[in-house]
Amino acid sequence: MTHDGPAEVILTPERRTIDVVPDAERHGTPRSQFTLWFGANMQITAIVDGALAVVFGADAIWAIVGLLIGNIFGGAVMALHSAQGPRMGLPQMISSRAQFGVKGAVVPLVLVILMYLGFAATGTVLAGQAVNKILHIDSPTVGIVVFGLLTAFVAVTGYKLIHIVGRIATVVGIVGFSYLAVRLFLEYDVASYVGIKGFDIVTFLLAISLGAGWQLTFGPYVADYSRYLPRSTSESTTFWSTFLGSVIGSQWSMTFGALVAACAGDTFLGNQVGFMGDLAGPAAIAFLIYFVILVGKLTVNVLNAYGGFMSILTTVTAFNGQSRISSTARTLYILGFTAVSVLIAIAASADFLDNFKNFVLVLLMVFTPWSAINLIDYYLISKERIDIPALYDVNGRYGAWNFTALACYAAGVLAQIPFLAQKMYTGPVTDMLGGADISWIVGIVFTGLIYYPLAKRTSNPPSSMIYPDHTAMTDSRV
Repeated sequence: MTHDGPAEVILTPERRTIDVVPDAERHGTPRSQFTLWFGANMQITAIVDGALAVVFGADAIWAIVGLLIGNIFGGAVMALHSAQGPRMGLPQMISSRAQFGVKGAVVPLVLVILMYLGFAATGTVLAGQAVNKILHIDSPTVGIVVFGLLTAFVAVTGYKLIHIVGRIATVVGIVGFSYLAVRLFLEYDVASYVGIKGFDIVTFLLAISLGAGWQLTFGPYVADYSRYLPRSTSESTTFWSTFLGSVIGSQWSMTFGALVAACAGDTFLGNQVGFMGDLAGPAAIAFLIYFVILVGKLTVNVLNAYGGFMSILTTVTAFNGQSRISSTARTLYILGFTAVSVLIAIAASADFLDNFKNFVLVLLMVFTPWSAINLIDYYLISKERIDIPALYDVNGRYGAWNFTALACYAAGVLAQIPFLAQKMYTGPVTDMLGGADISWIVGIVFTGLIYYPLAKRTSNPPSSMIYPDHTAMTDSRV
C-alpha cells in the first residue's frame, strides 16, 4: 500500500464542484481565509484602483480616507457572504438559488460570469507585462498567454493549491510592496504631493465607491473558499479572518497606489508595471518585484477563473439537473473560461485605466442588489436554515423561479440609474449632486427595504438546516 506525499496531494485535481462538501472532507482553519484574501489583494490591480481616485481628482489624503471607508463597508458585506461557507459547504452562487430559484439564480449569474471575465482580462493585461519583463520579451501577447496558462494550471488543480499560492502571495506581497513604499519615499518628497487640495465631495465619494466596489465584487465567490472549513467553524471567526485579510490587503495596496499617482502622475499611468520595476532600482531587485506582481496577480486571477467556472457550471446545471460533473468536464470548463479571458486581454489592453474605472462602477450597479437579497434572506428571513437538496431540484422548496426576488433585484438595479455617474450616462440626480456617484448605496438600501417585507410574507424556509442524506451530516442547531 502506498501513500501520496504532500506534493501529490496538493497537485491532485480537486474533486468537488457545485456539490456539498461532506464533513469528512472539511479541513483547515479560518487563518487560511486571511492569507488567501490578503494575498489576493496585495497586487497591482488594487494599486491601480487606489490610483484612480487620485487620477480623477482627489487629493491623496482624502482618497486614502475614502478608499478606507469603502473597503471597510464593502469588506463587511463580502465577509458576511464568506461566513456562509462553513455552515452550508456550498459554492456561493449555488446558495443563491435559495433566494432566486434554481433557474432564477441564472439571471445574476450571467452578470457574475461577465464580471469574472472582465477582471480576469484586465488583470491578465497587467500580469502579462510582468511576465514580459521577467522573460525579456516585448510581445504583449506572449506574456498574456503565458500568464493564462499559469492561471489555468492552478485553477484546474483547485482548492489546496489556490490556498498555497495565496500564502506565498501574502509573504512576497508584504516584502515586495513594503520595499517599494520605502523606495517611493526615498525617490520622492511624498509630503509635498499630499494635502495640497481641499476636500471635494465628488471625488471623495468616487474613492469610497472604488473601495466598496472592489470588495463587493468578491461577494459572488467568496464562500467558494470557506466552504471546505469544518462546519463547527464559528461564523464570527470566518467573518473576521476574511474581512481583515481582504480589507488590510486592499487598503495597503490602494494607499500605495494613491501615493504613487500623486507623486508620479503620468509616469505611472503610462506604464504601471514598468514604473514599479524602475522604482525598485537595480535590475536584480526589479526582477524580484516583477515576480511579486506576477504572484499577486496569479492569486486573484485564479480566483476569477475558478469562480467563473463555478458560475458557468451553476448556470448549466440549473437546466440539466446535474449536481456533479466529471473531472474532464471540470478541466474543460476552466480552460475554456481562461482562453476567453486571454483573448479579451489581447484585444483590450488599450485605455486600461479609464475602462477599468467604468467597469468596476458598472459592476457595483448589478451586484449591490444581489448582495442585499442574499444576505437579508440568509441571515434575517431564513435565519441560516437552508434546504440544500432543494437547491438542485426545480420542483423543490425553492422552485425554478422566485419572481419576488427577481422583481426586487430588477427594481434595485433600475433604482440606481438616476444616480449613476458613468462615461456613457450620467443620471439627473448625479448632476444635482455635482457628479457624485452614490448609486451603489441606493442599490443596497432600496433593494433591502423592498425585499425584506415581501420575502417575510412569501418565503418558506425549513425549520432547520437540511443536508443531503449522503453527506451523513446533522444540524447541530436543531
